[in-house]
Amino acid sequence: MSAKLHARTRAPTIDGMNELAALARMLENLIRFGTIAEVQMKPPRVRVKTGELLTTWLPWIALRAGQDLDWNPPTENEQVILFSPSGQLANGIALTGVYSTEHPANGDRAGLQRRTYRDGAVIEYDSVAHHLRAVLPDAGTSKIISKGGLHIVGPILHEGDYTQTGNQNITGKVEVSQDVVAAGISLVKHPHGGVKAGPDQSGAPV
Repeated sequence: MSAKLHARTRAPTIDGMNELAALARMLENLIRFGTIAEVQMKPPRVRVKTGELLTTWLPWIALRAGQDLDWNPPTENEQVILFSPSGQLANGIALTGVYSTEHPANGDRAGLQRRTYRDGAVIEYDSVAHHLRAVLPDAGTSKIISKGGLHIVGPILHEGDYTQTGNQNITGKVEVSQDVVAAGISLVKHPHGGVKAGPDQSGAPV
């Protein structure tokens, strides 16, 4: 066997084996599945459990993080994909949004976009039925601030009491099934003063 052939078939050195093991470890760490172990709000960071490893505090990927911002922090035990540039877990970033056995999908058909919150609130749009739906828990409240105005086109069906501060202008007919009370005077039951027989008109409501 020539010296040249012997050099090509020679077993790798310990240093070479260590380099191969390190390279394999870096390749394995490039993309890994894991679950959120801890969540920190300030600054926004998570620690991810992946296999037997627990990462340091890492950022997670948000929908937007520029002039338009999105805030929806992940929760513990949420499944993520961990991307680690150069195979270094310390440089990783977590991509949320992977369904799991513990947190299965909250929908089962096309055309439905649904957000389900931990308190039971649901906001969804069904593009097949063309229906927008928002359901809050019993103690839930809603608030819309639109100082420039609010324009609603279409019939409105309201159930419950209604309180308004400010003037109201109505174009059209108003129908009331019971009564209208203005400044303490009932439209249905108010008496009139100055009542006289004959063609004379009565006085104002009292």
